[in-house]
Amino acid sequence: MAKGPGKYDDLATYVMEETDADVVLVVVLNGSRGSGFSVQALAGGTLLLPALLRMIADNIERDTQGDAP
Repeated sequence: MAKGPGKYDDLATYVMEETDADVVLVVVLNGSRGSGFSVQALAGGTLLLPALLRMIADNIERDTQGDAP
């Protein structure tokens, strides 16, 4: 995970507070502040992210097979 502040930390914090979540990952492509990501997590929450991101990537890849680029 990237160290230091992210471009969208304020949004990730807002989502975490509004949803009472343990972990929030905000990914933005070509947003008003450029592309970037921010993670907010309770202690140990980031340990779940690698497996979750792999599962998401597998699902996206499976869902988009055969789609034109």
